[in-house]
Amino acid sequence: MINASILGATGYAGMELIRLLHAHPKVNILHRISQTYIGKSISEVYPSFSGVSNDLCIDMEPAEIARQSDIVFVSLPHGVSADTVKKLRLENCKVIDLSGDFRYNSVSKYEEWYKITHPCPEMLQESVYGLPELHRSKIKSANLVANPGCYTTCSILGLAPLVSNKMIDSDSIIIDAKSGVSGAGRSISLGIHFCEVNENMKAYGVATHRHTSEIEQELSILSGKEISLSFTPHLIPLQRGILCTIYANLSGIHSHREIIDLYRDFYHEEPFVHIHGEGVLPEIKFVNGSNKCHIGFVVDKRLNRIIIVSVLDNLIKGASGQAIQNMNIMFGFDETTALAQPGWYL
Repeated sequence: MINASILGATGYAGMELIRLLHAHPKVNILHRISQTYIGKSISEVYPSFSGVSNDLCIDMEPAEIARQSDIVFVSLPHGVSADTVKKLRLENCKVIDLSGDFRYNSVSKYEEWYKITHPCPEMLQESVYGLPELHRSKIKSANLVANPGCYTTCSILGLAPLVSNKMIDSDSIIIDAKSGVSGAGRSISLGIHFCEVNENMKAYGVATHRHTSEIEQELSILSGKEISLSFTPHLIPLQRGILCTIYANLSGIHSHREIIDLYRDFYHEEPFVHIHGEGVLPEIKFVNGSNKCHIGFVVDKRLNRIIIVSVLDNLIKGASGQAIQNMNIMFGFDETTALAQPGWYL
């Protein structure tokens, strides 16, 4: 049994961490840290925990949290997170950070896209990008894992087999991504007000969204050359879920059968990636509530182009579930522990 603490426990990602970890037979949730709800029980903040957990939200110094915990999940805003993670790591505690602060190999790239000075750039060399399907061996021995974002996970998994096998023109990639409103977090703002979102759909961060650079970094590693791509996110009137429609020109003539065999071979040992057969494209309903990423595609023979559709739950495979998947790997647990449930279709 290991002791796990959660910083930012009352945000949506923190709430999902608590819910999922309650089903983990080898984890004791030690501390639920929240500056907003100090002294309130988690069931007061989220009544869905009534009768399940009445544990109190507390505030505590990071060093003391680290000394009492085997692992700490940090679900704080970027910039704020980095300083906290540094204090935790000074006590040699394992950390999984859900912000973007440690996802980059390059300090300059982080500062270019996040528009802030990195608080502890020296720690980027220690962090491991926490996408198990690509970096499992490094995650096993990591002490600091940078949990990927929802858009990036959905996009990278959708493209990885083609990019690594150089079956597409890497200069032609266009990602059209759509997210439910929970991706914006629990804080109140005009842009996610019900009347602004309901019966509406809008693009945002066009040509400037910071996840563009994160996707480019990981695909460039797979390709062996620098990749630049177009990424456009959209906000849609759903609570949760990510759907990416990805376009790329094929580098040669490839049949659907050839490509599906490539995807199934690439992901054949991956418990959370499902490849759909010809004629079936995934939907958000297929994955919500699960740690799954579903992928399907169509080969447009007329244009010699592939259209990939990938979907996942932004709060689970795109955040908390993936963080627990990483924890399982770090501690040698079965990777699917507490994560094997199928999605909620309704």
